[in-house]
Amino acid sequence: MKKNNYWEEKRILITGATGFIGSWLTKELIDRKAEVTILMRDYVPESLLIKSNYIKKVNISKGELEDYFSILRTLNEYEIEVVFHLGAQAIVIIGNRNPLSTFESNIKGTWNLLEAVRNCKTVDRILVCTSDKAYGTHNELPYTEDMALKGEHPYDVSKSCADLIAQSYYKTYGLKLAIARCGNIYGGGDLNFNRIIPSTIKSIYKKESPIIRSDGLYIRDYIYVKDIIRAFMILCGNLDREEIDGEAFNFSTENRIKVIDLVNIILKLMKSNLKPIILNEVSNEIREQYLAIDKAKNLLAWEPQYDLEKGLKETIKWYVNYLKNKK
Repeated sequence: MKKNNYWEEKRILITGATGFIGSWLTKELIDRKAEVTILMRDYVPESLLIKSNYIKKVNISKGELEDYFSILRTLNEYEIEVVFHLGAQAIVIIGNRNPLSTFESNIKGTWNLLEAVRNCKTVDRILVCTSDKAYGTHNELPYTEDMALKGEHPYDVSKSCADLIAQSYYKTYGLKLAIARCGNIYGGGDLNFNRIIPSTIKSIYKKESPIIRSDGLYIRDYIYVKDIIRAFMILCGNLDREEIDGEAFNFSTENRIKVIDLVNIILKLMKSNLKPIILNEVSNEIREQYLAIDKAKNLLAWEPQYDLEKGLKETIKWYVNYLKNKK
């Protein structure tokens, strides 16, 4: 008897598919026998999607989020049914250094995609991935989904705007969509080595003291990429439910931690006696950010399956193997 698989033969478009999270999602959907199309601007040889050869199993549409007609053509020509919108400029420090390209990608890119979806009759649903950064600074934490979105700095503002634009397309045009607001996602395949987890592992592997750009006391929560991929698929697969459609959901482990403590855990797991170097040079970043996930638990029956140590062990193993092969 054939197993019921919602994703089998579904025609799916993924934006940001060659990025860290997009690569994991694309691989999972291909393994579930979906027909995946990706919108690809740049060829990144080190991308997990390319290195794993899964790139050969997808349809590639050359284009960028800033080009509305390229998106609309892709949706129509590949008769897309489901869209996962992950494409974005995803680095906070780049957002602060180069706000224009961040706004173009994250804000204009989102309205272009949603407008193209609105004008394509084949698309049934869309998941928009934003961030805990969309909430901005609040006096009370953890963030809950009913809190105001009030980013202040360029990257955070781009996430607030993308989120609000998605909400407007649901409320005004009835697009079937959901919004995923995620904590800091980590795991193998993230090649942005200015992020704390990849950079720390790489430094320790090279027997160099890990660098902390802040004072080490910033508080975040971190969630393993496999938990996020499962969350995305559960959320998108449940969009036929009235209480899910048009809603935003937080996804995290609810395990808040200081940056210095995170680095020390990685040092311990990698059996290193190195000491971190604290630069204390960060500005324009929110000091404390962490999420409540009661809504996801109650409505989606989703909970993370990886605690921080379990996720870090798998992540360290991936990077050690990657760095060995790079040598």
